[in-house]
Amino acid sequence: MPANLPPMYFEAEKRFRAAKTAPDKIAALEEMLSIMPKHKGTDHLRAELRRRIAKLTQTVDKKSATQRASMVIPKEGAAQVAVVGLPNSGKSQLVASITNASPNVADYPFTTQSATPGMMPFENIQIQLIDTPPLGPHTVEYWIPHTLRRADALLIVTDLSDAPVEQMEAITKHLEEMRIRIGDAKVEEEQAERLMPMKALIIGNKIDLEGADQNYRLLQEKYEGRLPVIGISARDGKGLEELKTGIFDVLDIIRIYTKTPGQKPDMNDPIILERGSTLENAAEEIHKDFRARMKYARLWGSGKHDGIMVKRDHVLVDGDIIELHL
Repeated sequence: MPANLPPMYFEAEKRFRAAKTAPDKIAALEEMLSIMPKHKGTDHLRAELRRRIAKLTQTVDKKSATQRASMVIPKEGAAQVAVVGLPNSGKSQLVASITNASPNVADYPFTTQSATPGMMPFENIQIQLIDTPPLGPHTVEYWIPHTLRRADALLIVTDLSDAPVEQMEAITKHLEEMRIRIGDAKVEEEQAERLMPMKALIIGNKIDLEGADQNYRLLQEKYEGRLPVIGISARDGKGLEELKTGIFDVLDIIRIYTKTPGQKPDMNDPIILERGSTLENAAEEIHKDFRARMKYARLWGSGKHDGIMVKRDHVLVDGDIIELHL
């Protein structure tokens, strides 16, 4: 099966070949790994990249290892979402409000100087949020672009009390400088090939302040049909439950549960798959050998009848329960 690697993979590969230091080589390899599509045709290449990363990690000195620790945050939970915004947008307060993280929160800009991960509970899963330093005219830390591109989605926080549409335009420009494209922004074909498309959710924060309602409507009108927009107040908690649902929706993931014959399903530890995944994808996620060994499966949830037999190409939906027969 061909690998069908996208142009952005080869751009990252060029950066790997040009890199002079171990941390830079590791960053490029991990970017290649995150861009690479997941299917049988890339299994060997994926394993080779992981081997190279492991080897480079062993060779870096103590100082480089410290740099790497601040650059790469291991993914935990169902997905990883990077939180970005301009100074004083309130993103750190938001992360502190809906996760177990304790980022620096203050009324002056640039209080966040490093990446702070935290876990956000949503129903029966946990989603990892990463608070990042604010975007601005200052020099961006070398590890920030890689951290953002490595995430599964971006949470873009704007301040509704201060021209949020103009803030979004500035943020979009910053992201494009880091080779990231969000929504359906029109760019030249040559530029589009070097920009990594990413899922994103826009947050209008501080909706409790005077004049915020009108700015929120302007933000919604500007991005209607392009990107989801949710209004919240991180300070008083308004809209935070709606936001959690919005984050789950923008990730385009589903939760699939398994059961063994004659027993109840385990509803506390779902398999996380991309929306549109099939029974075959779920079998492989459970164990790499199950895809080939599976004879048939029964399904509860999206079928017309509970316990119906389904084929390998059956498309699963959130909440389905599967019983594999090998």
